[in-house]
Amino acid sequence: MKIHRHLILEIFKAANDIFFEGGYADKTIEHYLKVNRKWGARDRKFFAENVYDMVRWWRKLWFIVGKNPNTDINDHWKILGVLWKLRQKEIPAEKEFEFLKSLKLPTDFSQAVEHSIPDWLDELGQNQLGRRWAAVLTKLNEPAEVVLRVNTLKVSRKVLRESLLKEGIEASELEEYPEGLLLKERKNVFVTEAFKSGLFEVQDANSQLVAPFLNPKAGMRVIDACAGAGGKALHLATLMGNKGKVVALDIHGHKLDDLQKRARRNHIDIIETRVIDSTKVIKRLEASADRVLLDVPCTGLGVLRRNPDTKWKLTPEKIQELEAIQSDILKRYSNMTKVGGELVYSTCSILPIENQQIVEKFLNGNSNWEQIEERCCFPEDTGYDGFFMTRLKRIR
Repeated sequence: MKIHRHLILEIFKAANDIFFEGGYADKTIEHYLKVNRKWGARDRKFFAENVYDMVRWWRKLWFIVGKNPNTDINDHWKILGVLWKLRQKEIPAEKEFEFLKSLKLPTDFSQAVEHSIPDWLDELGQNQLGRRWAAVLTKLNEPAEVVLRVNTLKVSRKVLRESLLKEGIEASELEEYPEGLLLKERKNVFVTEAFKSGLFEVQDANSQLVAPFLNPKAGMRVIDACAGAGGKALHLATLMGNKGKVVALDIHGHKLDDLQKRARRNHIDIIETRVIDSTKVIKRLEASADRVLLDVPCTGLGVLRRNPDTKWKLTPEKIQELEAIQSDILKRYSNMTKVGGELVYSTCSILPIENQQIVEKFLNGNSNWEQIEERCCFPEDTGYDGFFMTRLKRIR
């Protein structure tokens, strides 16, 4: 196995940026790929995969090396060597990897070290999910596949699949996800003509279940109150046949700007964006929507496969803050739903403290709402990201 030392050094720099400078893994990787435009596809893939794997297994790697995390480049060579040994990859004959010849990998780890998470998070997960937690962790430490959502306003799944094949991208249809296509291998789909023509969006399979769960119909007025860059707002508009109105709200204007660009590419024109810059924005929309989607801010523990650095950035205090935000959003934003209308509360978390317990607290304090249906998507059951969603109806 031949390695390019300059690539390895860039991997170490990126890891330092993430762990010691507070950078986010996805943004850091994006930055390095942008700066190093001359890298070929193989180098880019090698860089991204190894940075993500170092982030994913950070605690376990340092435990095996027997040191505390630090910025010493010699130690970084060691944790990279251990990573490759754990992955049973061929080890290059570099002097930095000679220590591996005499290294005996430990076989007795605590669960937190084995799955490479903080002790407090392991304890919380066990308290929340019991025996299921270990299986959840195993799945969440696997790299995520690339799943596409077909823009059915423009193309059928079969035709898109054939179109992608002509561009050298092989995909299979997902049986339980009517708009889903699973890529056979990771490819840069954003450079394809199919993407530029708005024929698909990249969206995890379980994430594709949230918009249909809201049961939107053509001609309805639907509010996506935590829209972000708008993946679910786009899906809602598609399910509505681009007829009616989707009001996309968010506290971040730049994310809504991204949504408008995506909507134009998707040939969707029923999405109206509004920045939540005061409480008046929500009050003005009181009792105006047939459907409301609250895809609230959360820990993101269900999507650790995509954002493995989340587990290192979370704290118990941050989770308490999120619980307060979730309760507040559900309490205040639910008022935008008409009597007889429906609301979906969803997260990309698998913890009951962010899901069932938030909803239960809301229902106990609001007799004018009833729960219709609940769905929990666990990654080890489905093979995709962890999601929670519940549908409520305003009865008076």
